[in-house]
Order: sequence, then C-alpha cells, then structure tokens
Amino acid sequence: MSNWVEPITLEGQHVRLVPLSHNHLTDLQEAAADGELHRLWYTSVPSPDKMESEITRRLKLMAHGSMMPFSIIDKTTGLVVGMTTFMNIDSVNKRLEIGSTWYRKSVQRSPLNTECKILMLTHAFETLNAIAVEFRTHIMNHQSRNAIERLGAKLDGILRQHSVLPNGTVRDTAVYSIIPNEWPSVKANLQWKMDMPRN
Repeated sequence: MSNWVEPITLEGQHVRLVPLSHNHLTDLQEAAADGELHRLWYTSVPSPDKMESEITRRLKLMAHGSMMPFSIIDKTTGLVVGMTTFMNIDSVNKRLEIGSTWYRKSVQRSPLNTECKILMLTHAFETLNAIAVEFRTHIMNHQSRNAIERLGAKLDGILRQHSVLPNGTVRDTAVYSIIPNEWPSVKANLQWKMDMPRN
C-alpha cells in the first residue's frame, strides 16, 4: 500500500519545492550560515556542521511515512534557500502538520514563504483531502506565531511543558490549524498577499 503523502515537486512563480536530497547539502549549509539562524534558542534550525545528519534524519522519517521533507529552491537564483516539511503525517485520519520550516535570512520577508504555504496548503486540501493542517511553534517564537496567524490559522491551544529543548529549557508549544471550510478564504487572502505590489 502506498503512503498517503508521496514525494512530489510543487512549483509556483517564485519557488520550487522538491523532495529533500543529500545533493542539496552545500546550498543548505550556506543557507543555515546566513544569519546564523541555528543560534536562536527557540528554533531548531540545524547548524551547517549538522546539516548532513539533519537531512539523513528527515529522510528516515520519510521512509517511515511520518514526514515528507522538501528543499526550498528560489527560482530567481536556482539555489536551495531552506527546508520545509509535511510532518506528523496521520494517514488514517488525514491530518498533517506543515513545519520544521526555515529560510536563509536573505530571503525572509520575500514572497517565498507565502508562496510555499499556498503550494503546500493547496496540495494538502485539494489533492490529499486533509481534514486539518496544523502549525506548531514555540510559544516564545513571536515571529513564527505572527506569520502563522497571518496565514489565517486559528489557535487551537497551548501544549504546556510539551518538550525539552537541547539547551535544557522546556518548550510550551502553540498549536494552530486550518480546516477545509476555512481554506477558500485562507487561499484568497494568501493569493491577495502574493499579488500585492512590493516596494
């Protein structure tokens, strides 16, 4: 029996999402070094020296059917500029999470993230017929929470004392979701954001 979420390439005007590969290692190492994102204590961006093992970890989860990892390619430059995933895939209940997402600093606040979310949400709701798409983040990661709320996701609640981070602190996790009847409005809003003129 095939997995509910199969490897696929998703392509928009600005970005291409391709299945993660060890061939993307060098670009991903350079992307992680841009802005030293791995130094932010409330995120889990891999450091350049740990990127190869992170790729291996994600590919193992894909082999077990719980994750579909993507490399994010900026179509302007052709470079891999970050990673994202369908994760915590629940094939029985047709639920999944979009997460473990990061971008090199130089492309943050560009159209790439909005278009990635349009592509992934469209695939989740219109091809996979998901009953819910979740987003989770550290309660202290205000940049991520604001971005999730701008998507139109609703706060389901806070998982208190949810996990222990590598620095020993305990993470409270903010859980958001979008459900199918909300998707048309969310999609229209995201498309409007994409079409807005940029200075």
